[in-house]
Formats: sequence, C-alpha cells, structure tokens
Amino acid sequence: MNLTKTTNGKAGRRGPGLSLDPLRNWWAGAPGWQRWIVYLLLIVGAIFLPSESIGSFMAPSGASWPSMLSDQIAIYVLLALGLNVVVGMAGLLDLGYVAFYAVGGYTIAIFAVRYHWSFWETLVLAILFSALAGVILGAPTLRLRGDYLAIVTLGFGEIVKRTANNSSFVNGPRGVQGIPHPPSLSEFEILGVQPLKYGLLDTRPYYYLLLAFIIVAIIFVRRLDASRVGRAWASIREDEDAAELMGVPTFKFKLAAFAIGAAIGGSGGVVFAAKQTSILPANFEFIVSALILAAVVLGGSGNIPGAILGAFVVAWLPERFRFLDEYRMLIFGGALVLMMIFRPEGLWPSRRRKAELAEGTGGMGSMGAEVAGPGQSETAEVGK
Repeated sequence: MNLTKTTNGKAGRRGPGLSLDPLRNWWAGAPGWQRWIVYLLLIVGAIFLPSESIGSFMAPSGASWPSMLSDQIAIYVLLALGLNVVVGMAGLLDLGYVAFYAVGGYTIAIFAVRYHWSFWETLVLAILFSALAGVILGAPTLRLRGDYLAIVTLGFGEIVKRTANNSSFVNGPRGVQGIPHPPSLSEFEILGVQPLKYGLLDTRPYYYLLLAFIIVAIIFVRRLDASRVGRAWASIREDEDAAELMGVPTFKFKLAAFAIGAAIGGSGGVVFAAKQTSILPANFEFIVSALILAAVVLGGSGNIPGAILGAFVVAWLPERFRFLDEYRMLIFGGALVLMMIFRPEGLWPSRRRKAELAEGTGGMGSMGAEVAGPGQSETAEVGK
C-alpha cells in the first residue's frame, strides 16, 4: 500500500513520484548469481561509458565527453560516496567537505613536488592525512549537533582554503605546479585505449583510475553499512540520545564516520591534482561542498546508488546545457528546487530514509530541528 501514518494516527498518501519498490522487492529476493550478473553488467557499462557513441548525445557539441567524465562526473561520484557516509549514514551535516578534498590534493602537491614521492606513496599518505583531518575536525566539534555542527564544518572548510591561500610554503594563491602524473603501469591497449598509461592527451585512463577507486569505495562502504558500524550509524541518525542510552558509543562512531568520509574525499583530491598537474586554493571553494551535499540529498541520502545518481546529475546537467550560457545555472537551480518539492526523498531513496522523512526527520536524522514530513501537521512538530 502507498500509505504512510501521520502524527494524528490518520493515513495519508505519499508525495508523487516513481516508486522503486518493485525493483527493490526483486533485488531483495534475487539469488546471488543474479546479483553478480547485475554487478558485472554495471561495471562493463561503466567501462564503455567514455565511448564516442555515448558522448555524441551526452556531451554538448565540441566538448570532450571523456574529459567531462574524468574532470567532473567521476570526481563528484567519489566525493558523494564519501559525504554520503557522513550525511546519509551517520546523519551529520557537513558543509566543509571540500577541506578533505583539498588535503588530499595538497598532500600529493607537497610530497610529489618537494620530496619526489611517487603517486602511490602519496596516495596512501593523503588518505591517512585526510582521515586525520577528519579526526582533528570531529574530536572537538562532534559534541555539537545540527546547525551548530554545520557552522563549524563550514568554518573548517574556509580555514583550510584560507591557510593554503596565505601560506608561502604552498605558494599562496599561485598554487603548486609541476605535480607529476601517475606512473604508467603498462602499454597494454584495448579498443584503442591504453587504460594504464597516464599522460596529457588521453583523459580516459584517469576515468578508469577513478572508476577503480569508486568500486573500492562502494564495496568498503557497503560492507560497513551492513555491519555493526552501519547499525550504530543508523541508530545515531534516527535518535542519538536513545542510541547513547542503549549503550552505543555515539562519539566514537561519529568520529569514525568523519574519518572514513574524509579519507574517501582525500583520495579524490589526489587524482584531481595528479591529472591537472597543478592546484590552486580557488579549486576548493565552498560551492564544491554545496554541490556534493546537493548531490547526496538529490540522489537519496544514505543510499549508495542514489548518491551516485545524484552526483552524476549534478555534475552532468550544467555541462550538458553549457550552450545556454548564463541561463544554464538558473535552469539547473530551478530543476533542483522542483525535485525537492515533488520528490523530497530524492531520486533513488532507500526505504529507511523514506520512512524517516515521513516521520519528520528529513531523511537525515534530526539535524538540529524537526521538520514536518508529508502528511504531518506543523503544529504537531512544534509541540515536540
């Protein structure tokens, strides 16, 4: 039945939108071999995504579809997977996520240029430094909740950018140039592509590198979500006080969410810097955090496929309609507003998040204030 229960005990209909329940019901009962076939088909589809036949209608005239994939779409997907851990799974509003992206980028910039470390060495170091930055941010601030936590994380993102902009060690606003590409692993060629040879002319190897990172991140996050850690995050998101009373060490698990999300974001910063061969503080503006957060919410907070879909839409739409010049961002913003009106739970929400939204928690935990869900009265929420 397409009914939800309201605060006064009456039944109300859910908002309009396409239901994914039949697909979810099939997936829940599908045997393992069918799931593996779907996984393999998705990976094969992602491998062939940069092809010219797809780019002919996905990219605007004169634009490079492989460059769009490697420079924006794949990066946004990886960042959305990391932020989804913090916002979607643990229910912590982070407005400064770009800071961890910057930590990863500047780590390879410093250690590869100044100390001549290899890409793979700096990748490991960047992941560790980014996770450490998440712990440094979370340790003194995770006692806060909702809007107050959001303000602190916003400030942390600005602090990282301003520090890089005013530090002579990283050349201030001029940034760092001469960052080396990842070392080519092989001259192996398939269908005219050398996926393990990194250089300036072909951007597809960077897309495949990001695709490998995305697959690893999905497996890692999915395993966590199905474990005791994921259940602890769900309890914190739904009611932190109740979770703490039931013996869940909430501070420890919130700190873990920040560190894991930061580590995934830092890995994206490493690939971005290695591909561009230079980074500037201007690459890490607040708008990046806002767009990644919009991707998570638009796709379906807490749902891995939803976060991927939302990141793809947020990164692709403005580029696809670039021929509209200054009007493209107006249309993009209008599309986001309409989506939040007619499908507030996101394009691909999970059942749990839809239930939370119906109960008035906005699908991401309390976030510092109760919001009336579909079919609920405002007065009932104010009286809580």
